Amino acid sequence: MGTIQIQHHIIDTLPVYEVGENLKKAIRFFEETTFSHVAVVEDGQFLGLLSENDHACFEADKQIEGFRYELESFFVTTETSWLDVLEKFARNEANILPVLDETNRVLGYYNLNDIVSVFIGTPFFTEPGGILVVSKGIKDYSFSEIAQIVESNNNKLLGAFITESINDVVQVTIKINAANLNEVIQTFRRYNYTIVFGNNDDQFLEDLKQRSDYLDKYLNV
Repeated sequence: MGTIQIQHHIIDTLPVYEVGENLKKAIRFFEETTFSHVAVVEDGQFLGLLSENDHACFEADKQIEGFRYELESFFVTTETSWLDVLEKFARNEANILPVLDETNRVLGYYNLNDIVSVFIGTPFFTEPGGILVVSKGIKDYSFSEIAQIVESNNNKLLGAFITESINDVVQVTIKINAANLNEVIQTFRRYNYTIVFGNNDDQFLEDLKQRSDYLDKYLNV
């Protein structure tokens, strides 16, 4: 049990190119890796992404500037929840995502395989149970209290992750080894938690699948 913060998986060893640079390095990047995109900045600010799909059109001596209007513009931030990160991968048919800070600078990238493997193999996915998403003020919740609430109903906590944090309210996704969540939900309400989502495993996994076709092969559901 505990939080899994995907920010630890930001890769800062991959290149970011200035819009004034030649395409030569980007061509080599796509030839030597299997990544779908690479970030471009202007004066240190994120401008967009070159796509491997356009690789055949690149001329080594031409500037990236010539592709300014072809750049794709998706990205995530350190605040983006893992479910939304997965959705962003799927929606943009990408296997790499630039991660920006609050000043629009590129901190690094998320690699699809890294993000998916964080969750596959954890009890969160491998053991049957129910999924619950609860929220509470950042100063008012604790993982020990969450565990206590679950266990007071004679259930076992299989995993709990902070999946969102906005305006001092934390959203925690919990997996419990029980299909019937009603008693647990009532207990969370007594402790002043807001119930954002409560459902059985199958429907939650179906939602995951709809968000990301990539997960089909990993979850095999």
